[in-house]
This record gives sequence, C-alpha cells and structure tokens, in this order.
Amino acid sequence: MQDEIDPLDLPPSKSRLKRDAHALQKLGTELLDIPESEWVSLGLTQDLMSALREAKRLHSHGARKRQLQYIGKLMRDVDPEPIQQYFQQLRLKARQQAQRHHELEGWRDRLIEDGDPAVGVFLELHAQADRQHLRQLIRQAKKEHAENKPPRSSRALFRYIRDLD
Repeated sequence: MQDEIDPLDLPPSKSRLKRDAHALQKLGTELLDIPESEWVSLGLTQDLMSALREAKRLHSHGARKRQLQYIGKLMRDVDPEPIQQYFQQLRLKARQQAQRHHELEGWRDRLIEDGDPAVGVFLELHAQADRQHLRQLIRQAKKEHAENKPPRSSRALFRYIRDLD
C-alpha cells in the first residue's frame, strides 16, 4: 500500500506564506491613511501604533521601506479581520456617496432638460423644496447654457438639490 498524502495536512507553501506576509504589510500600510484615533478602536497593539507613527514621520525611501516591513512583521500578531472589515466599510461608504452624488447630478440634468414636468415629480419627492427658487435656478442654468457661460447656476441648482436631500 502506498502512503496517501492528504493535501490538507501539508504546511503552507513558501509562496503562500510570502503572499500572506505581503498582504499583512499592505494592510498595515493602509493604516497610515486613517486617523490615529481609529487605531485604538481597531485594537492595535502599542508597538504597532508606535511603528505606524514612526512610518508617518519617515521620508527617506529606504528607511520608510524598512519601517513598512517592520509594520508587516508586527501585523502578524494582530487579528486582521476587524481591520479588513473597517476598510471594507470605508470603501462601501465611499461607493454609496458616489452613487448618491450621481443620482443628484441626474436630477439636476433632468430638471434643466425637462423643465416643469420634472419639477412636479421632484416636488412630490421633496415637499420642503421652494418651487419658485427651484424654477429660478433652472431658468438661470438654461440661460447660461444657451449663452455658453460658465455653469454657475447649474452648480447652485446642484447644491440646492443636495441640501434638500
């Protein structure tokens, strides 16, 4: 009989270990972009927080690279899951804000292009809006567009819509 080797019993490959180490170092590098007050809430160790502070201070390429490798080493002792979830939430929030911004831009364009019918639909959704002010901004935006002037009123209309939201 041959000895059967179960792939689950094998230790991780050297390549796998290296990929994991690089991922932890990258995660540690991302921590440099968030405020220090968030580090405590993520449960980072004091050593890691002081290493991150030191990395922020360094500007020399070689010294910074060594410090980031050290941060990667310290990250091995930290549970990466809460940190990854934190960054996932940040990316999700940014995506939602961008989507909402695009929706508001769509409303602005629709109000300018369609005029009164779009104003009626918009006012049904936003009862607190001032019809007269809204129509005035739309008229000014159309006039500026027709005269090839800078879109000052269009921007003002966008800000008004955004503030209502």
